[in-house]
Amino acid sequence: MSPPPGRLSVVSWITYDLANTIFALGVGGLYFATWLTQNGWPDAALSVALAAAMVVVIVLSPWIGMVGDHVGRRVPLLIPTTLLAVTATFFLATFPVGPSLVLFSLALIGFNLGGVIYDSLLPDVSTEENRGRISGWGIGIGYGGSVIAVLIGRLLLDSHGFAVVFRSIAVLFLVFSLPAFLFIRERPRTPLPGPPPGITSSVRHLVAAWRAAAGYRGVVPFLVGRFFYTDAINTLIGGFLAIFVIQELDFTESEVQILLALAIVTAIIGGIGSGPLIDRFGPRRQLHTALYGWMVTMLGGIVAAVTHTPWVAWPVAALGGISLGSTWAADRVYMARIAPPRRLGEFYGLYATVGRFATVLGPLVWAIIVNLLHWPRSAAMAALIGFLVTARIILRRVDDTPREWQTEDLVEAAG
Repeated sequence: MSPPPGRLSVVSWITYDLANTIFALGVGGLYFATWLTQNGWPDAALSVALAAAMVVVIVLSPWIGMVGDHVGRRVPLLIPTTLLAVTATFFLATFPVGPSLVLFSLALIGFNLGGVIYDSLLPDVSTEENRGRISGWGIGIGYGGSVIAVLIGRLLLDSHGFAVVFRSIAVLFLVFSLPAFLFIRERPRTPLPGPPPGITSSVRHLVAAWRAAAGYRGVVPFLVGRFFYTDAINTLIGGFLAIFVIQELDFTESEVQILLALAIVTAIIGGIGSGPLIDRFGPRRQLHTALYGWMVTMLGGIVAAVTHTPWVAWPVAALGGISLGSTWAADRVYMARIAPPRRLGEFYGLYATVGRFATVLGPLVWAIIVNLLHWPRSAAMAALIGFLVTARIILRRVDDTPREWQTEDLVEAAG
């Protein structure tokens, strides 16, 4: 039996979630798209950079997780992927738009591949008894990074420009990542014999990973269900929420900012507060509860639009924030529960892959409903509820009871 993880190791893992979120909101969500637009480049340029990065991430995620499983160590992989994201972010807006788009894609690749390694470290910094709480604290503290990202822009953007904003984000990303590099103590694992898989065979390993997942109870249905609920959530929070409340509820931009701030605060509460519930009742029940919360949230938005009662958006946003934090806290614990320890990194690669795919279908359906069929945005919101219902139906097939693994599925080194 390995000793329980030390407090410094746990705190270092949680701090990395903070670093991740500063980048995710600051670069991916707020400032790079604005800088691109101000330089006169079309939205299509951002779409191409995003798509190129996501293709690489989809192909390489299972591969890099498999490498970590193979060599028996994951932190040595977390360091270069994070440094790739940090370095590329540091030079954004320093060069013209073309090279900056390449840097943006590289930053996204490093960020997402690092996320695969980071998530697969969860069992190293937790036990079965406290895994929900550790995951919840990571999500909760991580959303604090959203506040830092917004403050960086408010303090530096007008006076120093975008380049300084990106450099500041890069420096903070590195600073809050350093504890994970230095202090996370991984559980002992026996490396697999032979050299680790090569990057040139990553497509073959992607296919092999899905085949391997089919051999373990509940893994593929969980990943398919995750695709649908992640698609619904990412579509809403990825920009369509702001469009909905501005166009359908007549919110001002200032009111939208306050609404998003409320959602961030309640997401912190949802992440931290759901942790003990995950440990007590299991990730399955907590994830399902969060999905019901999302259904009520989106239904509340429809009611507010149809009945012209914009005040409904405020409690709905609070519930959505709680559901957001709870969803991400529960689903990565769920993945750790049903994935075999020997293949944990590989299957977290698939977990990341469906998350990347889940940025396509929802926006496409929204665009078809609103722009092609000319139906109201409430109908598009109803379609997202349909995604959540589909996910919930699929997840009925997945239980979260602890598995009894075969010897070849275990990882801890003897002695």
